[in-house]
Amino acid sequence: MSASKEFTPLSIAVLTVSDTRTEANDTSGDALVAALEEAGHQLATRTIVKDDVYQLRAVVSQWIADAGIHAVLLTGGTGFTARDSTPEAMAPLFDKHIEGFGELFRQISFDEIGTSTIQSRALAGVANRTLIFCVPGSTGACKTAWNRIIREQLDSRHRPCNFVEMVKPTH
Repeated sequence: MSASKEFTPLSIAVLTVSDTRTEANDTSGDALVAALEEAGHQLATRTIVKDDVYQLRAVVSQWIADAGIHAVLLTGGTGFTARDSTPEAMAPLFDKHIEGFGELFRQISFDEIGTSTIQSRALAGVANRTLIFCVPGSTGACKTAWNRIIREQLDSRHRPCNFVEMVKPTH
């Protein structure tokens, strides 16, 4: 981190993808909200959407069209069950894919869950200058993704590079 650079807070939306979670038991969404706020960012909005390609695209499309939302964190729907459709819903919205995110997430997860990490289809991309990170639905996976990857990439002081100037230019 660079001490000479100021922290730039971002406005971040959180979306939980689930057919069963509610506001009362959404521990993964809670963990992401707590983490982003602890890091100094603002929660733009938060919602739970059932695992449906078109409902997911509709919500996220509204968010990426909103210049006041800089990043979207999605939790859930990244596995291989018949209902898991987050990658299929989000990938077509991306202007650019951040291939390294899924690769690095699975590498880090291997130390935590072993070969089961191959069942994670975590992915990330950029759409209309909005970052979109899609992580598994477990609270542990959300904490791993935030603490080991996302937090630094959303910190304007992180060097040698981060995503902040891309989504919130200073000039």
